[in-house]
Amino acid sequence: MKKHAGAEKKRVKRSSGSSSTAARDSGSDPPPRKGVKKDVFQLFAEKVRDNKGLESRWAVMEEARVEYFRGKDFVSFLKNHPECKEILEEDKDLDAEDIANVLLGKNLLVRCDRVTKTLRPGKKKLSTWPAHLEIYREDQGFSENDAFFAWTFEKRHPLWQTLLSFFWPVLTLAICLFPVYPHRCKLIVLYSCAGILLMILSLLFVRAVAFGAMWILLGKRVWFFPNILAEEATLKELFRFWPKKDEEEPPKWTSRLFYTVVAVVVVMLLRRHAPDEAARARYQRRMSNIIDDVLEWSPKLALSGLMENQPPVNITEAANNSSDAAAGPDHTEEADLDETQAEEEAEDWTNSDIKT
Repeated sequence: MKKHAGAEKKRVKRSSGSSSTAARDSGSDPPPRKGVKKDVFQLFAEKVRDNKGLESRWAVMEEARVEYFRGKDFVSFLKNHPECKEILEEDKDLDAEDIANVLLGKNLLVRCDRVTKTLRPGKKKLSTWPAHLEIYREDQGFSENDAFFAWTFEKRHPLWQTLLSFFWPVLTLAICLFPVYPHRCKLIVLYSCAGILLMILSLLFVRAVAFGAMWILLGKRVWFFPNILAEEATLKELFRFWPKKDEEEPPKWTSRLFYTVVAVVVVMLLRRHAPDEAARARYQRRMSNIIDDVLEWSPKLALSGLMENQPPVNITEAANNSSDAAAGPDHTEEADLDETQAEEEAEDWTNSDIKT
């Protein structure tokens, strides 16, 4: 009986120890990992930012370039594109103000304000899209009334920008190797660049002439292709043809008359001092020679030309010079004295012949 009781106790301890070990092993196993789900508001912000329906601009805010939009444009965008809110799942029924406040709370947006709050001389109202912004310190809440909001996260770069960053060094290397191109490739590159440059200069000239004529005759400031010289503009905005509405005060008639006289005087001076046909031909010939030198240059011709242009070396003179240098300054002075005496004796002989 005692043996049976002892065996039972050992069996109970063994079973309890094995159960505790199993529990310990089961507790040590890490729980199964779940897929990290991205914030729906982050996805919503990226989707809205990539959408071209929301009008935005670039500006400088605290020494950094940011992309920003207006509060009223955000509200109208969500009204016109309700499908963008489908990504919010349970929060898709929120209105534009609540969504914007959530984005502000998650630091996906920051409210900013214009730096210049006073009208410039000749302006009737403040700029619609200011170029310089600052963080709005009073309240980081959403508002439609003259409120601006800047994105705080980095935008994903499209594929074409990645490819451009890869091919840019290749293009730079190709430009540096232009002198060793074949002649036909040089002609193609030269005339293509000249044609593009001529087109740009012609466009700028016609644009300036049209502006000057309409400003003098009608008193209107009309710039065709208004964003052609803009530093921060998209490709679509860069080639927009129709000008913006003139918001400034019309110029005075005295200013228009003054610039009319100046324009007439400049045209008359240019006409009077224009180069004649001979000067034009000389300039054209000079430019043609420069272009021909660039096009016809090649490493082989350059090396052969350098070898041909080297002066011939006289071995006898080189040996004499080397021996004189080795003899020292005393030997050089004696040689100079001998040459001087010989010249004086020859001159005396010549004078005596002339006297006789």
